[in-house]
Amino acid sequence: MFPRPMLLIALSVALVTGGLAPAAQALVPGSAPVLPAVPTAEEAPVALLVDLGSGQVLHARNPDRRFMPASVTKVMTLYLAFELLAQRKLDPEQVFVMSPVVAREWRRKGSTMFLDAGERVRVDDLLLGIANVSANDGAAVLAEGQAGSVPAWTAMMNRTALDLGMIGSHFGTPNGFPDEGRTFTTATDLVTLARAMITRHPDKFGYYVGRMGFDYKGIAQINHDPMIGRVPGADGIKTGFTNESGFSYLGTVRRDGQRLVLVLAGVENGRLRGRLARAYAEWGFAAFERRRLFEPEVEIGRARVQDGDALSVALKAAGPVAINLPRGSTAPLTATIRYDGPLRAPIAAGQELATLEITAPGVAPARIPLYAAEDVGIAGPLDRIVNAIAGLFA
Repeated sequence: MFPRPMLLIALSVALVTGGLAPAAQALVPGSAPVLPAVPTAEEAPVALLVDLGSGQVLHARNPDRRFMPASVTKVMTLYLAFELLAQRKLDPEQVFVMSPVVAREWRRKGSTMFLDAGERVRVDDLLLGIANVSANDGAAVLAEGQAGSVPAWTAMMNRTALDLGMIGSHFGTPNGFPDEGRTFTTATDLVTLARAMITRHPDKFGYYVGRMGFDYKGIAQINHDPMIGRVPGADGIKTGFTNESGFSYLGTVRRDGQRLVLVLAGVENGRLRGRLARAYAEWGFAAFERRRLFEPEVEIGRARVQDGDALSVALKAAGPVAINLPRGSTAPLTATIRYDGPLRAPIAAGQELATLEITAPGVAPARIPLYAAEDVGIAGPLDRIVNAIAGLFA
């Protein structure tokens, strides 16, 4: 079999006026804007900052280098739990018990919810504890309770990672506790995971992730995320630390409809990690001007369809389409629709069909998924005749 061709549609791009307001910049009287600094290689050997909506990489250093994520591993445990909740294979009111096996391994080990052997705990509380106080015991109780054993849960984690395309990751525990290097990931993979969690499960993400702390059994603990409550629009996600891996962080900030996701790894200490994370996020908003190209629901282009009751299908994005350019840039933009085609009917409205790639000199491209704006049914006899005639003049 020969691969299907990649079809390209070039678009003329005109900037939409009256778009999103640029982020505020810190000013020194009588001087140019002062922008927060990008972390140096010595401060953060691994660093990645991505606009989640466009997929545009605003800055990257060693994004595919493998590192031990420590407690950032729990983001995969949370995502897997969100998937199971959506599939009704898990319920927030479901109750699991800390077994003697889990208690021997995880009772009071590292970050904890202070669970005891034989204690009954709701899934809802486990997820809140995992997300906001990094509960190692909570992650293990959830894993065994849902999958039957911790190894069975980690096998599910790894299958889920592969399904998401996280080819640089492997998980040996549900909580990221040191396991002689069996658990590792990359910054690119963590952004992929964050995107999946936020886009597939926005309500669960908003409910469970990013609280200031968690009070369980009368024990109040704070969330050590370095951006929540300090950076406007910050949702946090997860911090991590082990002696072997240093300090790491996966976080997100949303402002004016734009969401940035950042990853830092290999940082020397927690205070530095917090300072770098906050500066990195502010730099992402301040150093770029977000220019809107297409409004929501606008037809961006059309793709050819074979064997359909229409010759083509309208394409649209899930929301407004924008690109980040260095402030003051007047560089020309190029937009191209890419898809494997021609597409075959039937096609359902909302089905992902293509990618809009927007490029400009000196910046990474933005790649936005495009979806069918309408249904296209299978061609009937009359449609086939009309399509054949139209094909003669195409």
